[in-house]
Amino acid sequence: MHGATFHSYFSPSSGSRELCAWRLEVAPGTTGVPHRVSREEVLLLLDGELTATIDGVAATLRAGEAAMVPAGSTFGIDNVSGRPASVWVTTSVGLEATLDSGEVIRPAWTR
Repeated sequence: MHGATFHSYFSPSSGSRELCAWRLEVAPGTTGVPHRVSREEVLLLLDGELTATIDGVAATLRAGEAAMVPAGSTFGIDNVSGRPASVWVTTSVGLEATLDSGEVIRPAWTR
């Protein structure tokens, strides 16, 4: 989805009642799609380098660094580097993402 690959580890479909967790792989040169999140998300960069933009404020994340995305904020990540990046993401069950177009995405790995 949007130049990224998602690998689900925990979700309601695997027995979790409250939390969802997945690994996100972002290809080099990927420009993320800004979206508003309905629940908090915590991201831990495992490998690579990403630019995370939360409510218009951009910050570079490097391996071992984490970011917290507040519920209701607009969020996007870009991989402007020449190598893949890998992120561990945790949120609560039921996360939805609303795109600028108004489209609401309900990822299967949060249901």
